[in-house]
Amino acid sequence: MNADLIGYIAATLTTVSFFPQALKTLRSRDTQSISLRMYLLFTAGVTFWSIYGWMVDDGPVLLANLITLVPAVIVLSIKLSSYLKNERQL
Repeated sequence: MNADLIGYIAATLTTVSFFPQALKTLRSRDTQSISLRMYLLFTAGVTFWSIYGWMVDDGPVLLANLITLVPAVIVLSIKLSSYLKNERQL
């Protein structure tokens, strides 16, 4: 089996596994149980993996992380918005 094929299968599985939680968060807007620090680190990590994939011309790494980055940024934005709104109420 081709190494790129294995990479694309792995990328598909890990990327798809992220979407149910992201969709649930988008629908409910409930981010109370999500750690802001974790999501900041996760989104930064996905960003750097995307840059890495582009720099070393690794299609599976680049594609998976670019796809994951979109909902990660959206969920992080919702979390930050909720966090800032709660901070203002204090």
